[in-house]
This record gives sequence, structure tokens and C-alpha cells, in this order.
Amino acid sequence: MNLKKKNIAIVAGGDSSEYDISIGSANNILNIIDSDKYNAHIVEIKKTGWEVWGTLGQRFEINRHDFSSRLNGSILKFDGVINAIHGTPGENGILQAYFDLIGLPYTGCGAFCSSLTFNKHACNNFLAQAEIPVAPSLLIRVGQSINQEKINKLIGYPCFIKPNSGGSSCGTSRVEKSGEIEQALIKAFREDDEVLIEKFLPGREVTCGMLITKGKTHVFPITEIVSKKEFFDYEAKYTPGIADEITPALLPQKTARSIQDLSVTIADLLQCRGLVRFDYILIGQTPWFLEVNTVPGMSSHSIVPQQAHAYGMSLRDLYGLLLEDTLPI
Repeated sequence: MNLKKKNIAIVAGGDSSEYDISIGSANNILNIIDSDKYNAHIVEIKKTGWEVWGTLGQRFEINRHDFSSRLNGSILKFDGVINAIHGTPGENGILQAYFDLIGLPYTGCGAFCSSLTFNKHACNNFLAQAEIPVAPSLLIRVGQSINQEKINKLIGYPCFIKPNSGGSSCGTSRVEKSGEIEQALIKAFREDDEVLIEKFLPGREVTCGMLITKGKTHVFPITEIVSKKEFFDYEAKYTPGIADEITPALLPQKTARSIQDLSVTIADLLQCRGLVRFDYILIGQTPWFLEVNTVPGMSSHSIVPQQAHAYGMSLRDLYGLLLEDTLPI
């Protein structure tokens, strides 16, 4: 019996500095999905408009009432959504709340989890209450004065100045002395109205991805990131050769397992689902939480595809499991 193929929207774009990364992820996902089971379409979402991309370069407007579109003379209705937007509105709960309102199933974390985790300050405070090790930090809002004495006492140097809500290290600077703070704040405030001044943690940068479905949590091998720059910034993330991404990381089995177990604990605390990735600084044998990526990159340079491969799962199978878990039977 031939079942009717499901129509899938791969939402991409967004309104942040990660627009290009999102489009790259969406195109990679489009090539991954099993075309025998799914009709997949990229839907670009920006403040200026929501449009389905046609195969010949056409653009078709989305009806925001029900997320349908008139495509080549017929109405296209989607059965589900793959969220590939990094940053707003796809990673901060806004789009998730919209899909919840219209009753359209989507991959990844829900509105509450996405909103909480996108706000680094709120997420760190939430996890610190559960005794998860997090880096000390100070939150600065636009227009607030800087308390240099407090920075010296609680944070010290070097430190990181980063947007409170954002990804791909956009707007992030490593600051070596007090005289560099002003320019770093200007850079960070271009991305967000709230900025974190975060203590530098000397250690190894590691990250753990996983696929969380209703039936099983697949915890991927750990990746260690060794940047050839001061830190794993935007250029190091997306320029081949500037950072080494070692998967699986060369860690004692006990240490790797502790990072994986901690990731499962955090995922449960935050109510994560779908594909997520947790970043840490490993100091000795203790992983210190940095952030969670609820829409991890899926471009050719991204880490989760490497981890899935090391786990023994093809990306087609990964998205097959993700869609089967998301779509109604």
C-alpha cells in the first residue's frame, strides 16, 4: 500500500546574524530528507515576509493564518515543520508558540524551553539552582553603567563579553584588560540589548549532541574543539582549517560518560526534545556548562552531523526518526 507523502516545511532564515548559517543548514537538510516519504520545501521566514521557495527560483507567499501557500495554482498545506532557524524567531520560542497556536507539529524544543535557553543569563541561573556548574557572569543592559570594581572582583581577566541572546559567537569578544571592555560592549550591543560579561574558564572545550525522541534518547559521542584562534569564534566555527573538531574526543571513558550523563540531566531539566547540543568547558574532569543549542547547525561544517556519523547513524535516518517522532500517526 502506497501512503501519501507528507508535506514538510523546512523553515530557515530568521532575523539575526545567523541568517546565512540557517540557509546553509536548510539546504543540507533538504538534500538529506527521504524524498520517497516526504515532499520537503524551504520556507524563508523574515520580518519582511514569509515565502516558500519554488524549485525554479519562484517565491510563494505564506498565509500566516494556517501556514499554507498557493503554489502553482494549488493550495499547499504542511503536515509538519523542521525548524532550521538559528536565532530569532526560530530559536527563542516565538515561532514555536505560533505553531502551537495553529496546531502544526514541529521538530525540536517547545516554546518554554526555547525561550529559556535562548536567554543565557536566565538559563544559567535556572541550572545553577540545580547545582550545575556554570561560569560566573554579570548582566549589562543598554544604558546601564559599568561597575568596574564588581567586574574585577567577580569576573576578572581575561573574560568574555557576549550577547545574552544569540549564537555562533556573533558579537562575542575575549577581553584581556579593562580598557578593552567599551569596544567589546559596543560590538555585543549590536546583536542584543542585553550583554553578559562572563568569567574565563581555563580548560578544554567539548560538546555533546543528542537526539531526544519519545521512545529513546540517542546520546552522541563527545567532540573536542581546538581553535587556532583565541576562542571558537564565528570565523573558527565556519572556516575550514581554523579549528580542529575531534570526534570522538580523546577523553577517558569515564570523563566522556560524565559529560553525556550531565547532558541528559540538563536536557531533562530544560524539557528538551529533538536535536540539541550542549557546550562545556572541561576543567580537570569536571564539565562546566556554557550553553545549549536547541537548533544546532546542520551545514557541511557543523558538529552534530560529525557526531551522528561517529554514533553510526546516517543523517537520513536521523531525520527519519525526528520526523516520525514529530508527525501524528
